[in-house]
Amino acid sequence: MKREEVCALIKEIGILPSVRVASQDLAFFAAETVYAAGIPIVEITLTVPGALEVVKDLAKRFPKLAVGAGTVLDEELAKRSVEAGARFLTSPGFVPEVVTYARRADVAMLPGALTPTEIIGAWKAGSDFVKIFPTGHVGGIQYVRALKVPLPQIPLIATGGVNQANATDFILAGATAIGVGGEMLPKEALHFRQEDRIRELAGRFLSMVKEARALRETYY
Repeated sequence: MKREEVCALIKEIGILPSVRVASQDLAFFAAETVYAAGIPIVEITLTVPGALEVVKDLAKRFPKLAVGAGTVLDEELAKRSVEAGARFLTSPGFVPEVVTYARRADVAMLPGALTPTEIIGAWKAGSDFVKIFPTGHVGGIQYVRALKVPLPQIPLIATGGVNQANATDFILAGATAIGVGGEMLPKEALHFRQEDRIRELAGRFLSMVKEARALRETYY
């Protein structure tokens, strides 16, 4: 899957599920369940034990699933992630060397940023999207709305603090997509392999994004 295809998919779906669990087995279950629920995008954070093996296996078995590596903090990890099959890279902050490598490797890049200066820097460095993290601690919806006024050209992904109660409002505020983790993949649901519960949550978030976009086109 090429970089342009991954970017188009993220824009189309509007959801970036993040898998941050304690074992490979849980990571596989989470990723496969989200994919089966209709979200062909998943970020496997490098904090997962054996994360690159998970990325490699998923990329091989599910060619239509955009598998990404998260919490990529340096160029070496970026290189190993891409070699494993990651089609996009994310980080909790703006790491210039990772963005540069992603551009060189032709994979999508979604660095984290918080302040306008960081966001502009990440965008000018060549990022495809900029994750606002942790958005829930700095004003949430109002902060994203305020950022989109002077920076309408930068596609923002709201992460950190996004849940069922506010997902719609983040999209209405101008976010291109939302990043979700535990709100879609609760620890209890993973532990007890509650596939139906996760599918239901995924479906709810998909509906929220779709409805919010329809409202935004109509009233904004």
